[in-house]
Amino acid sequence: MKTIETEITIAAKPPKVWQILTDFEKHPEWNPFIRSIAGKKAVGEKLTISIQPPEGRGMTFKPVVLRYSENRELKWKGTLGVEGIFDGEHYFILSAKADGTTRLIHGEKFSGILVNLLGSMLEKTKEGFEAMNNSLKAECESLA
Repeated sequence: MKTIETEITIAAKPPKVWQILTDFEKHPEWNPFIRSIAGKKAVGEKLTISIQPPEGRGMTFKPVVLRYSENRELKWKGTLGVEGIFDGEHYFILSAKADGTTRLIHGEKFSGILVNLLGSMLEKTKEGFEAMNNSLKAECESLA
């Protein structure tokens, strides 16, 4: 198993960050990594997500929502083909800080037999997470 985890502080309260993060229709306007998300925002539902890692190949996949806890956590699990080959649990965790800002933890836990062969792809994925975090921060703070 390999984990990518990034963190950023956003000068906005969790409900504002959550509102922008879960407004799937507007992701193409600000998100350089997750280019589109469609589907019902509920545990057990399938989403259709298109990503574009920096200098990497874009891909579309259909993960299942594992957690949808308003203003706190969004998590989904996707697989490449058959489960156990290359799986990823992608997550966003928001927490309020005492100074009125939000701590965002954005990561993914990868598992499966191909994980060790795809190391360079995972580095580009981390760069994509960081680009998304910075764009989400800019979007939230420009509207605060």
